[in-house]
Amino acid sequence: MSKKVRVRFAPSPTGPLHIGGVRTALFNYLFAKKHGGDFILRIEDTDQNRYVEGAEEYIVEALNWLAIPFDEGPGKEGGFGPYRQSERKHLYREYAESLIANGSAYYAFDTSEELNAHRKDHEANGKTFIYNWHNRLKLKNSLSLSETETQEKLAAGEEYVIRFKSPQNETLHLRDIIRGDMEIDTNVLDDKVLFKSDGMPTYHLANIVDDHLMEISHVIRGEEWLPSLALHVLLYKAFDWTAPQFAHLPLIMKPQGKGKLSKRDGDKMGFPVFPLEWKTIDGDLFAGYREDGYLPEAVVNMLAFLGWNPGTEKEIFTLEELVNAFELDRVHKAGAKFDPEKTKWYQHHYLQEMDESVLVDQFTALLKEKGIVNASNVATVVSLLKERATFMSDLWEQGNFFFERPVSYDEKASAKAFKAETPEILQNVVMILDQNIDFSAATISEKVKGWITAQEMGFGKVMMPLRLALVGEMKGPDVFEIASLLGKAETIKRIENAILAMDQK
Repeated sequence: MSKKVRVRFAPSPTGPLHIGGVRTALFNYLFAKKHGGDFILRIEDTDQNRYVEGAEEYIVEALNWLAIPFDEGPGKEGGFGPYRQSERKHLYREYAESLIANGSAYYAFDTSEELNAHRKDHEANGKTFIYNWHNRLKLKNSLSLSETETQEKLAAGEEYVIRFKSPQNETLHLRDIIRGDMEIDTNVLDDKVLFKSDGMPTYHLANIVDDHLMEISHVIRGEEWLPSLALHVLLYKAFDWTAPQFAHLPLIMKPQGKGKLSKRDGDKMGFPVFPLEWKTIDGDLFAGYREDGYLPEAVVNMLAFLGWNPGTEKEIFTLEELVNAFELDRVHKAGAKFDPEKTKWYQHHYLQEMDESVLVDQFTALLKEKGIVNASNVATVVSLLKERATFMSDLWEQGNFFFERPVSYDEKASAKAFKAETPEILQNVVMILDQNIDFSAATISEKVKGWITAQEMGFGKVMMPLRLALVGEMKGPDVFEIASLLGKAETIKRIENAILAMDQK
């Protein structure tokens, strides 16, 4: 590639960033880094009616959390700014008028009421109203009006839009890196509005002008923009500019495979569809991967495989490995089915890969949030429970009994484990434990199991009520590991509490 690779992620600040948008940002980032290029963030906020406070900050924070920060963008000037379209609006009128000057666009004075009347008339006759070559000379625009009439309307301050003059009877040849060669009959294209009566450009004009001025080499965006490709290529031709290369990414589909993954699907099915938590002005709260306990590495690895694969069996990639392996020609055309369980699989892997000292620090912080300070044996508890954990919260759910004495006992398990002879059995266990100075798991296991064998008693009669006494539920690692970590005094106290609870029934 002779031209320097420059790609852009251009979201609209209209709310939280959907993971489809995050995937687009990631693929742009990977492509840029693979080719030693620049990854640019451009905020496309031309539609001020849909602007949402805090959305831009959310986008930046999400990219930083995922460790795919932009090289240029708001607050990171790179000589091609400003990077918010609302701060560039003085540029667009000039370019729109240059298209009028070269015959590629025209002023249109049709009112909304007039256009609606045309649409209704067409619908009544079973047709669809399209504003283009077949009717533009019958409508109210600078192509059908004389130069004098057009200038009078402009001088009088009549509202107008600037429309692109789509060509007639041409076959447009399009090339997409992912989808290959395509042909479009220009007769089916409508004359899109490029510049609105409020003085702001539409997405189509601003997008092309900004990509050209920012020297974007490759436009990597979602499949939903594929219908706009013909217009965008025609605009480059109209300006006599070299178009960038285009790549349209496949949709992210619902887990069941039918339909595009929507913002509401996560709430319905119990998984996030946003990188970070988002609270609307109405108070609605949408879950985020970060707040739900996912590691950014897991989210990045999961997103990379939504529509792309390396051509090998390898599924676990560091960000650096993704950069080295990523190629646009290995991106699929077909929609990528989202799999929440696969995301958890990645999360489990990366939690196991975490440095244990970091896990200990994070778990200690979690304990403090729950009011447990100066907890002992945290490192040992983490080591014991880590393999079973997918999220940091799992360490608490699976090991809360190490830090909080049971105040009740699982009813179903109690009915099975606590029998008439259980208090006497547990009293004997207390006596055995109390005699041991060495309270290691191996020693107390040997002593208690030796006694059970000598009594010719079923192990379940002792082990089930012992676990319930220490934990309150039938969960956790080896019961003697639990007792050893709790220590002799706490272990005996818990057994005595269980005996007392049985006596009170």
